[in-house]
Amino acid sequence: MCILIFVGTNGETYFNTAALVSCVQNFPKSRGPVVGILKGFAGLGGAILTQIYAMFNSPDHAGIIFMVAVGPTMVVITLMLIVRPVGGHRQVQPSDGLSFTFIYSVCLLLAAYLMGIMLVEDFFDLNQTVITLFTSILFILLLLPIVIPILLSFSSKHRPTEESLLPVPQKEESSKSGHDMNEVILSEVEDEKSSEVDLLSALERQKRIAQLQAKLFQAAAEGAVRVKRRKGPRRGEDFTLMQALIKADFWLIFFSLLLGAGSGLTVIDNLGQMSESLGYDNTHVFVSMISIWNFLGRVGGGYFSEIVVRDYAYPRPVAMAIAQAIMAVGHFFFAMGWPGVMYVGTLLIGLGYGAHWAIVPAAASELFGLKNFATLYNFLTLANPAGSLVFSGLIASSIYDYEAEKQAHMHSPQKPYGLLHTMLEIAPRLEKTLKCNGTICYFLTSLIMSGLCIIAVVLSLILVYRTKIVYANLYGKSRT
Repeated sequence: MCILIFVGTNGETYFNTAALVSCVQNFPKSRGPVVGILKGFAGLGGAILTQIYAMFNSPDHAGIIFMVAVGPTMVVITLMLIVRPVGGHRQVQPSDGLSFTFIYSVCLLLAAYLMGIMLVEDFFDLNQTVITLFTSILFILLLLPIVIPILLSFSSKHRPTEESLLPVPQKEESSKSGHDMNEVILSEVEDEKSSEVDLLSALERQKRIAQLQAKLFQAAAEGAVRVKRRKGPRRGEDFTLMQALIKADFWLIFFSLLLGAGSGLTVIDNLGQMSESLGYDNTHVFVSMISIWNFLGRVGGGYFSEIVVRDYAYPRPVAMAIAQAIMAVGHFFFAMGWPGVMYVGTLLIGLGYGAHWAIVPAAASELFGLKNFATLYNFLTLANPAGSLVFSGLIASSIYDYEAEKQAHMHSPQKPYGLLHTMLEIAPRLEKTLKCNGTICYFLTSLIMSGLCIIAVVLSLILVYRTKIVYANLYGKSRT
């Protein structure tokens, strides 16, 4: 079983990386929407496959395992035949804004439709014909975005009108020395310019830096100054993994993601037990709901963060700080256990958790470049299982078992109990499954998760402060 899960999850990671890296490189000026849409559909895949499985109405669980194993593989092999290099990639097309708006509309319609049919199937006993009709409409919604590339392929106005937004490699042999000299001078300008320059508008800052660069060129040519060669890339340039690992910004992203996404994954992992402890019977409804909110969080996080960087030239991680603050409120709601808390809590946690996976890849590509984006992104994703292991596997489960054993000993008080005793004693769990009832089961866990989200907000805001200049240079020019 372990080997099968290992092969399956690594295969999913490969396809995820291939799709994400290709699309981010092809749409460098729309990273937020692209990542949000891709990660959103990845998060919604479970709900879609469940609906497809319901259409076939297979009586055994082996059927859905077989479908998950064979179905995506057949889709990938089929699509492999039409993948080819395309012209006009890395460029802006006049129709990009309208195309993304159309896909966003399809995403919202798809999420609302899935939510509706899930609720209908839960509250009403539907026959197989109605379920098949619902699934057929789902297929139509999934195929709607294909209209965009088909129309662009047959349109005479689809050719890009702007220059390439990523540098195209030129003849390196002839211009290598001049390029190196430019890099050295630019590095010196970065070190010599005063902090007042960063407070100027983008146009004024560019003029002031150009003047300083010209003076340094002249002084270097006359031998009046010795220009030092900067070691390693600057933020916004292409980093290798080893170069990124020694940067504070990279670790701020990693630990902020670990605390934020890790606490959200803790709720997702324990959602069934949480709803049962609060007295809800239809636990699978909340699992489906948090899947929908997760999808909307990913799509909305990409859209909102793109507005932040595009319209205000402000660091993208500020959107992550907002998502983590929303999650802190959601965890607090779970801790209080108020009536209807499962509906509000799944909404807030789902939106906040999903937003992480649209914001972090886009921010990492902006700060550390696209050349080694696949390696950097997959290293950052290690924060997710690490957070789940610590928060869910150790903290949440230990506290739940402690409270369950505490309630069990109220009826049979002859055996000692304690939190440390519960964490070390494994045999009783195997003999009998203990259940906990009431808000106390996840009260302490939810408060801890809320506190961790607040720490994540602080880390994200520190990253925002450190990267203001980088984002002003990346997006300030486009605003002017």
